[in-house]
Amino acid sequence: MIQRAADVLFDVPDTMHQEIIMLIDAVTDDAETRAPELAAAFGEWCWLVYTVHGDVVEVLDVGCAR
Repeated sequence: MIQRAADVLFDVPDTMHQEIIMLIDAVTDDAETRAPELAAAFGEWCWLVYTVHGDVVEVLDVGCAR
């Protein structure tokens, strides 16, 4: 799992890493919104698609506009 997250960050420009990490932190810290299936979070340039399994947030896709 950690290797897949690292691979995603290598696939996007270095300047986008912080925004992706911010999005992951935001969906992880959001205890009230729990998507039953798929959900998405959007930043200024990046997005991630995720789902929640109990206390685990599974990030399914991450991308950035170039």
